[in-house]
This record gives sequence, C-alpha cells and structure tokens, in this order.
Amino acid sequence: MVHLRIVAPPDRADRVYALLCATPSAIDVIRVENASTRPDGDLIMCDVAPEDASVIISQLREHGLHHDGSISLSPVDTISDFADAAVAHAPGSPADAVIWEQLDQRTSESVELSGVFLIYMVLAGIIAAIGIFLDSEILVVGAMGVGPEFGPVAGLCVAIVQKRPQLAKRSATALAIGFPLAISATVLATLIFDGLDLVPDDFDVETHQLASSISRPDAFAFIVAVCAGAAGMLSLSTAKSGALIGVLISVTTIPAAANIGIAIAFGNWHTALGSTGQLAVNLAGILVAGTLTLYIQRLLYQRRKRHHAQEMA
Repeated sequence: MVHLRIVAPPDRADRVYALLCATPSAIDVIRVENASTRPDGDLIMCDVAPEDASVIISQLREHGLHHDGSISLSPVDTISDFADAAVAHAPGSPADAVIWEQLDQRTSESVELSGVFLIYMVLAGIIAAIGIFLDSEILVVGAMGVGPEFGPVAGLCVAIVQKRPQLAKRSATALAIGFPLAISATVLATLIFDGLDLVPDDFDVETHQLASSISRPDAFAFIVAVCAGAAGMLSLSTAKSGALIGVLISVTTIPAAANIGIAIAFGNWHTALGSTGQLAVNLAGILVAGTLTLYIQRLLYQRRKRHHAQEMA
C-alpha cells in the first residue's frame, strides 16, 4: 500500500475527505481538523492501492492541494482484509504499479549536473580505461556499474513522454558535459599512465581484443541497448533496483567513452571514431526503447484514470 498524508485548506477539506471515503481502493481514511500549520488546514491520511496512487494524487492536484496544501506519499506494509480488498479492486499487480510522482522525483534527482555526478563519470572512465589496458572484463564491468549516465538518459525519456522541456534540457546538459569530461579525463590519465610506463608494452588500441570490440558497433550492440533501455525504464518506474544494476553493466557507454579517450591519447582517430559510433548507438537504443516503454505505461495509466473517473461518476 501507499500511505498518503494530505494537508487540505479548510475550504476544500470536506471535498477531499469525501473523495477518499468514496474511493474503494483507499482505506484507513483519517481526518484531523486544523492539525496543520504552514500550510494551514486539516490533516487527512489514508492508505491506497499502489495501482491507484497516481490516479488519486492527480485528483488531489485538481483541487490545487499541491499549491496551497501538501501531498506526501510513502510505501507502507498494511496487514488488513480491507487492504487486500482495496488491492483486489485496483486492476493489475501492485508490483507493476507506476507511481508517477515517485518516478518524477527519482529522475529529477538523477539528472542533476552535480559535482558528484561528474566525479562518478570521471572515475568510471578511468576504471574502464585501466580495465581495457589490462584486458580485465571485471574492471570494465565495474566501471559500467559506477557510471551514473543512465539517470540523465532516463530523464530524457520522461521529459519526452511528459513533454517537460526543462527536464529535457537538464538531462541533455548532464550528458553533454559528463561524457566529454569522462573522455578528457581518460585522455589525461592515459598520457600519465604511458609516461609512467604503466601501460603494458604489448598494448595496441587497434589490435587489442577488448578495445577493438568496443570500437566496432554492430546490430547486436543496438539490440542490447534496446533491451537495456526497456529493462532500465521498467526497473526505474517500478522501483526494481536489482534489475537496474543489471542494466548498468550491460551497455558499453562508459567503456566506449574510455576507449575514445585512449584512442585520442595514442592518436588513433579511426578507433576513436568507431568508439564514438558505439557510444551513439548505445545511447540511441536506450533512449528509443526507454521512451517507448514509458509511453506504453503512460497509456495504461491514462486508461486507468478514465476507468476510475467512470467509477466515481
């Protein structure tokens, strides 16, 4: 269940309370008059089935509670036959429910162009470069897990589906600065490693097996990116973090960026171009699949809203 804590101004508290009492997927409806200060109003609480959480929140927003009241939500474990009945009334599975307000919060946090984001990009690029030098798939996979780039890509998907230009701008800015910074850091690290004679003597960016595979995008690279994009968006929208970790280590965005930096440092522009193609293919595949997945989920949500409106009519 999802717990809602609402502060409703006195002129709308009766309507909000009546709305929740009339909703079959809402239980434990509690009202405490004049309980809140800043904002002033009545405190109204309830537990709702996850499938209907966003539907009910959208109705509360229609009453303007997000402007001169407040709406808070959090997951709760409710043990009650009433809770079972509320979940059964809401169509679908609670595990598949998309709470759009939580998705907005997650994406807004993950697309911030912060110092931590940039540090993670730099560290991921350097770790991937070392993995390429040592032909260590473990290090490359570790770098893919460290890379935070999926957040801004997911933010772009959300921005496209919800038509939010400001979120799209923030997401694109994070990617446009993050990847060049990771590549530049890798170039500098490679030159330092080479100057300190840390790079293996037999390393050749053109013939190295791991490096060459990253610089040659093919159909399978796009297919993997599409699958990862769909899986990543599903994991983000349904809060399945374990699946998201799998997504992060399945697409070679960070390794491709690292390989670009290595190739530039050694003056191999052909490999740098190929790795750039690999990076572009992966980002495009993730973006297309993530947007399509989220669009389908949005259509299902809109259908649920219409069904709920008919029930309440």
